[in-house]
Amino acid sequence: MRLLLIRHAQTTASRDRVLDSGPPGRDLTELGRQQAEQLAEDLATEDIGALIVSDLVRTQQTAAPLAARLGLEPQIHADGREIFAGDLEDATDQQSQELYARTAFSWVEGDRSARIPGGESGTEVLARFDRQVERAVSATEQSGRTVAAIIAHGAVLRVWAGARAAGADATFIASHPLPNTNIIEVEGSPREGWRLVSYAGLSAQQIADGIDDSRAEEVARDERQGTFGG
Repeated sequence: MRLLLIRHAQTTASRDRVLDSGPPGRDLTELGRQQAEQLAEDLATEDIGALIVSDLVRTQQTAAPLAARLGLEPQIHADGREIFAGDLEDATDQQSQELYARTAFSWVEGDRSARIPGGESGTEVLARFDRQVERAVSATEQSGRTVAAIIAHGAVLRVWAGARAAGADATFIASHPLPNTNIIEVEGSPREGWRLVSYAGLSAQQIADGIDDSRAEEVARDERQGTFGG
C-alpha cells in the first residue's frame, strides 16, 4: 500500500513562524486555500481510499477540496495533531523554535523519552500517530483501493517518517522542512513496515545520491513559512 503523508496548506501561523499546535488552530490564509485547491487537482487521479485528518481546522480546510473531488468523507481524529508545543505554544522567538526542533528530532535519533517542556515525549507522539496510520490503512483496505492519505502537520509528519520509514535519512529530514501541501510518500504496511518512496518531490534514491544546492534550497523554502508547530 502507498501512504501519502500531506502537510496542510499555509496558515497565518506557518506564514508568521508561530508555534501553533493546540486546538482548534488557525485557519488557512488565502494562499493556503489556493494551495488546497491545487492539491485536489494534483491528486485527482490517485486511487485514494481514505482521507484521514487531525481535529485541527487547518487539516480539515486543506482536505475539503480533495474530499469533494474524490467523493470521500474525511475521518477526523485527534491522534493526527501536531506535536504539542506545551510551554512553547505561540512562541515566535528563535530559541523556542530551536528547542522544539531539537527535542523532536532527538526522537528520530532514538531518545524517545525526551519531552518538549510542558508537552509530549517521542514515545507518546509516535504511538498516537501510529494509530492514525493504522486507521488510514484499515479504511483504505476496506475500500478496496491502494492509496491512503493523511493530512497532518509538518513536524509530526517529518518525525514519524524519520522514525518509521526505512531509507529515510534523519539528517536530511531534519534539515529540509516540508513545504505546505507537500507530500512524504511511503509504501508498505503497519505489519511489514514502511519504506520511504519520496520526500517533497525528491525520490528516496535522489536523496541517497545527494541533491544539488539549488534543489536543496527549493525544498528548504518552507523556512520562510514556518518550519514547526504548523
